[in-house]
Amino acid sequence: MGALAAVCIGAYLVASLNWAIVVLRALGHGDPRTRASRNPGTSNVYRLAGPLWAAVVLVLDVGRAALVAWAALRLLPLELAPLAALALVLGNRFPLWHGFRGGKGVASLLGFTAVLHPLAALFACGAWVIVSMLGRVHYVGSLAMIAALAGGAVLRCGWGYSSVLGTATALAVIVLAHSPNFREGVTGTGRDSR
Repeated sequence: MGALAAVCIGAYLVASLNWAIVVLRALGHGDPRTRASRNPGTSNVYRLAGPLWAAVVLVLDVGRAALVAWAALRLLPLELAPLAALALVLGNRFPLWHGFRGGKGVASLLGFTAVLHPLAALFACGAWVIVSMLGRVHYVGSLAMIAALAGGAVLRCGWGYSSVLGTATALAVIVLAHSPNFREGVTGTGRDSR
């Protein structure tokens, strides 16, 4: 139980450092939560600073999640690993270091699943590309991606209580974070995944 607490607390604290906010402030673009889409994530970095810095932020987000997954797989039983993924998503969504106003957690779940189940992560990226291109609505692509990631996590870690609870809760947090996009989609004002 001590290892689980340590991994989850560590995952939350690591994910609480929002790279979009850090990078854009360092570049002089200010706080992404007050500009363009107001989401501190890769898409908004792309809008405000271009593709190079968006790629940097994505690599940093996915990379730290992959490191947490690597640690979780070595310190925890496999069925408990999704609880560390949940802590990552919560840290990204409600970051301690940024006033509990963060991103949506998609890159965190992607990086974690890339270590846990690489094939599922690859499939999820393909789902994002296909759905985004067909529908031209990026948040729908993001939802297809997280559904594939969550499925891969459960397939790898099994259908135990901890595995399903961690995965389902992480999925719910990310879906709820996209709720403004749903409202905009219904009213016709939505642009993308923000």
